[in-house]
Amino acid sequence: MSTPYPFTALVGQDDLRLALLLNAVSPAVGGVLVRGEKGTAKSTAVRALSALVPEVEVVAGCRFSCAPGAPDPACPDGPHETGPGTSRAARMVELPVGASEDRLVGALDIERALAEGVKAFEPGLLADAHRGILYVDEVNLLHDHLVDLLLDAAAMGASYVEREGVSVRHAARFLLVGTMNPEEGELRPQLLDRFGLTVEVAASREPDQRVEVVKRRLAYDDDPEGFAGKWEQEESAVRARIVAARDLLPSVRLGDAALRQIAATCAAFEVDGMRADIVMARTATALAAWAGRTDVLAEDVRQAALLALPHRRRRNPFDAPGLDEDKLDDTLEEFGGQDDEPDPDGDGGGDGPGGGGQPPQDAPEGNGPDAGGDRAADIPAQGEPADSGEQKAPAGGGEQAAARASEPFRTKMLSVPGLGEGAAGRRSRARTEHGRTTGARRPRGALTKLHLAATVQAAAPHQRARGRSGPGLVVRRDDLRQATREGREGNLVLFVVDASGSMAARQRMSAVKGAVLSLLLDAYQRRDKVGLVTFRGSSADVALPPTSSVDAAAVRLESLPTGGRTPLSAGLLKAHDVLRVERLRDPARRPLVVVVTDGRATGGPEPVALAGRAARLLAAEGTASVVVDCESGPVRLGLAGQLAGELGGTAVTLDELRADSIAGLVKEVRQTQGLQSNSRRVA
Repeated sequence: MSTPYPFTALVGQDDLRLALLLNAVSPAVGGVLVRGEKGTAKSTAVRALSALVPEVEVVAGCRFSCAPGAPDPACPDGPHETGPGTSRAARMVELPVGASEDRLVGALDIERALAEGVKAFEPGLLADAHRGILYVDEVNLLHDHLVDLLLDAAAMGASYVEREGVSVRHAARFLLVGTMNPEEGELRPQLLDRFGLTVEVAASREPDQRVEVVKRRLAYDDDPEGFAGKWEQEESAVRARIVAARDLLPSVRLGDAALRQIAATCAAFEVDGMRADIVMARTATALAAWAGRTDVLAEDVRQAALLALPHRRRRNPFDAPGLDEDKLDDTLEEFGGQDDEPDPDGDGGGDGPGGGGQPPQDAPEGNGPDAGGDRAADIPAQGEPADSGEQKAPAGGGEQAAARASEPFRTKMLSVPGLGEGAAGRRSRARTEHGRTTGARRPRGALTKLHLAATVQAAAPHQRARGRSGPGLVVRRDDLRQATREGREGNLVLFVVDASGSMAARQRMSAVKGAVLSLLLDAYQRRDKVGLVTFRGSSADVALPPTSSVDAAAVRLESLPTGGRTPLSAGLLKAHDVLRVERLRDPARRPLVVVVTDGRATGGPEPVALAGRAARLLAAEGTASVVVDCESGPVRLGLAGQLAGELGGTAVTLDELRADSIAGLVKEVRQTQGLQSNSRRVA
């Protein structure tokens, strides 16, 4: 086993180290989510923590880490007798993003279960992580079905495995730590709320600190054991301090004044539910114990708020996490009380190293390489009031300043026709590992979902030939049948947005950006990848290559200027190039092209004919598409509808795009010209 990088050798990273140490003191805090750019030692810090967590007492031979003093009565390896156990290091288990469900929760031996009626169970990662640390790198890329299992285990403290009437349950209480790069997409709100604390990290811009980081890393790479040995004294001191804080924790008093401040803070920042109050209370208590105090002070409540609330006050994925510290201070001052505050000169002061809740600091002064404020995009306020009249583009097609997006809304469901086999999501129909059962087949590789009726039907004709004499079926591997299931997949939604002079009227562009922002929110909820192509002047640009980060697309959309001619063909050809590359990277993910335009095409020779040829090129490759018709005014030319016909898709107006529009139409992408023509006749 390789020597981990010492925790105390990390340079800076004050908030990150403190959040991890507080969870080591009190696992009930609920874990840590570490958000930050690549290359900021997020994973290094988490792996280094495992060496500081105190050892655990376990029942000898138990695969589920039962505590000898209070073994789990439902343990699959039990029942255990109460008595002395053995000590071992707390485990840190890493959950790969691409892990299977069986690897996470464990698997049953289906053949033995059917033939012998026994629960032959192989534990998974949740069992390994019990009473330890479960670490998920790139947690925002975790598949939805694994997220659901994590949510269940985190909520109940146990893992349940159900396979066709055979049930196994075991305890699964662990410290959940996740790291993520926000540029690659956000977390589902349900999982985000399960993390007790969150920390934003960024690389230091101080040359001296960057030099120190490089020096220490090179020294570690040259001689890991020798480098770790130089920091062993500091590591031992922190390890001992964690044990002392754990022992002190039950004696810490959370007075009514501190509780009022916690409740008032959560109410002032309008967080949902009561979990934030509970997490803040536990965090403030752990901070006091870490500082060697038995009373919670206002400074503990303030620090707890900064760690526990930023990710809970977000209302949509485009809101930047973080707190208004001035508002926080005002709230604490307004609801602070001295009746429960200890005497600052009394015995409760923390005199040990790192008093006041800060972890030991061995790095040069200043912000560490991972220390830093919120790096999420500062999205301008939505819904700027529209001008009293449309402001036309300047004569000559000059560039206009970017218009603000109007308020987003809930959109109609847009989906790709047919049955796909892409990544799990919530948009289009697909063959998936989860969903409703539609049939059975012979398994290709390992069996994951047994179709019991089909298996019994396959085994039944051979029972006499196999010499069956007992009550159980004689089942062979050739009899097993895999259940085929249908669910939903995520798609690649590629936005092709017209930013030309014909779209430059400020009211119209504000509405267009609001519509695209609404579709981006919908893509976030349906677990899609998104990309953004814009066209104006004489060319088209890839404003955002396909990514899982919808907030990155929102940033590019907000700053999008308008003006110039309308090179519609260039925009469609650029979309074709983007899709060609993406098919090589991820052939299973089906695309949906959303063209946002009024349908006009200008610039160059025969612009309308060129646009038609480009549209037919996309249609010939079976690309599903929808045209959002942005044409306005009393006279409508219907050019967007004609473009939709060339693409083999459908056209929808901005009003029809709303889920609550008066039209009440359910829009679904169709690739056949017959269905498109029929929909135009109905309209």
